[in-house]
Amino acid sequence: MTQNFSSHLLQRAVDEVSCLPGIGRKTALRLVLHLLRQDARVTSTLTEALSVLRNEVKYCRMCHNISDTDICEICANPKRDASTLCVVENIQDVMAIESTGLYRGLYHVLGGVISPMDGIGPSNLHIQSLVERVAAGGVREIILALSPTMEGDTTNYFIYRRLCQLSQTSDTSGTEHEDTPFSLPRITVIARGVAQNDELQHTDEATLGRALAGRIPFNV
Repeated sequence: MTQNFSSHLLQRAVDEVSCLPGIGRKTALRLVLHLLRQDARVTSTLTEALSVLRNEVKYCRMCHNISDTDICEICANPKRDASTLCVVENIQDVMAIESTGLYRGLYHVLGGVISPMDGIGPSNLHIQSLVERVAAGGVREIILALSPTMEGDTTNYFIYRRLCQLSQTSDTSGTEHEDTPFSLPRITVIARGVAQNDELQHTDEATLGRALAGRIPFNV
């Protein structure tokens, strides 16, 4: 439906807000008109917060989670179990798992899953940095907590094969791990209490908590 705006400024604001995911033009118009009815300080505070977020936000150089500093609070917390890495698709999945209160290890955010249809390959994800973290040693378990979709399963398999190649390379080189031979960590996946084709971030806390607690060895 075409909307007739009496103000080009209003139309531009609605156009921009409607570009946000899940926001249609009717909702965008309602939000913009709501902001117009508020005190100017409310809009100024909002725009300032968004501007600071866009310009100053960082991504943890260890796990790629969103952060205010170079190392996020989770990775910097000495009480977390650094021997366990939970591999997730995105930042929302970190938030979902943290909300269960049942996981005390560290994370690795891939930034997506392998999806040839969308032009996303392994090189577009943070898979190499995951391999490097594991190669550095100290990791005893890797939990593949990707959404149980075809793309998630494909990514799980690719990561598994890359880690197996890392183990094979260390066995034949005899240099990098000469004193302490590299041992492939235990690789597990979350239990299928999460429904097939569901996104992890949309799973309720109780189900997600049970899926983490009931994780099983990854089998190809």
